[in-house]
Amino acid sequence: MRYIRPLSMEDAVGQLAGSSGTAAILAGGSDLLVRMKGGFIEPDLILDIKAIDGLSEIRETAEGFSIGAAVSCALMGESAALKGEWPGVVEAAKLIGSKQVQGRCTITGNLCNASPAADSVPALVAAGAMALIAGPAGRRTVAVEAVPTGPGKTSLAKGEIIEAILLDRRAPRSGDAYLRFIPRTEMDIAVVSAGVNLTLDEQGVVKSARVALGAVAPTVLLVEEATEALIGRKLDEAALERLAKVCSGACRPIDDKRGTVEFRRKVAGVLARRAATTAYARAGGK
Repeated sequence: MRYIRPLSMEDAVGQLAGSSGTAAILAGGSDLLVRMKGGFIEPDLILDIKAIDGLSEIRETAEGFSIGAAVSCALMGESAALKGEWPGVVEAAKLIGSKQVQGRCTITGNLCNASPAADSVPALVAAGAMALIAGPAGRRTVAVEAVPTGPGKTSLAKGEIIEAILLDRRAPRSGDAYLRFIPRTEMDIAVVSAGVNLTLDEQGVVKSARVALGAVAPTVLLVEEATEALIGRKLDEAALERLAKVCSGACRPIDDKRGTVEFRRKVAGVLARRAATTAYARAGGK
């Protein structure tokens, strides 16, 4: 096993592209190190990206926010600007692990771990977040939802590394929210989760909406029918009922010891409804 700590993204991409055998990226390590200790994986190469300039920073620009791949979830929670514009994204990030884990875990790692139950991913998908990817062919930007392709699998090609997560400036009269259901009060994996992002017009009518569900399919679901159920309406009881029904119907869950198919479908509708209510209030809806 080789451990390399590159000082530039170009060096990191080169090392990763030229490696043989299995390679793993080390940012926070809250997934990687646990899997190594459990004997599930033994990489031939571990590439520690924390020393690369900019990857441990949250950069605010005129266009929005760039969250470096090595930025911890704890650091996200300390950013007043980020919390002010994207409270739902920060709420989701702050639910990953314990206080100790928060100091290490990253939303980029959470995304690349490709768990259907990842907490940060539904909130990022609802927010329309993009992933900035560096690779042998240069840099490209893709929607966050295009990164996971199945449990534990991503669309990243050999030599590619996610450099940052990009969030646009929030539009006026907009709000987002994230909720999950877990069997315990904290430090558990989502049985179902929902992220909602709404933008309203001056009369409080929804003019754009994104609704994402987690832990109810092999990857996070962006529910297009939920968008159709909300746009052009105020968030009244009829709209909420329609949203819940659509989200329950969009689920493709499994039966396991943590929840049945029927239970997950029901809860998906309930959480979408509640998250939409919070997002609507944050957007200034009444």
